[in-house]
Amino acid sequence: MKIEKETLQKIAHLARLEVKPEEEVALLASMESVLSWMEQLNELDTTNVKPLTHIAPETNVLRDDAPKSQLARHQALRNSPVKDDTFFRVPKVME
Repeated sequence: MKIEKETLQKIAHLARLEVKPEEEVALLASMESVLSWMEQLNELDTTNVKPLTHIAPETNVLRDDAPKSQLARHQALRNSPVKDDTFFRVPKVME
C-alpha cells in the first residue's frame, strides 16, 4: 500500500510525533512494509479460527480473600521516625 507524505504528516500530527524531513523516507518505507504485511494477513482464511483474548492458556492462581489477623496501629507506628497519634508523618511533596 502506498502512503503519501501528507498522510504521514497527518498520522504524525494525530500521534503527536515530530517527524524530521530526513526521517520521512525511512518512515514511509517502514509504514508501507507494515501495511503490506497486514494486507497479506487479511488474505488468510480465518473462518474456523476462534478469536484469542490471550496468547497463552495460563490463568492467574489467586488465593481466597479471607480475613487474617492485622497489625495493630500502635505496632505499625512504633518504628516510624515521625508520627502523630494515628498517622505516619511524611515530608510535603506537593505545593
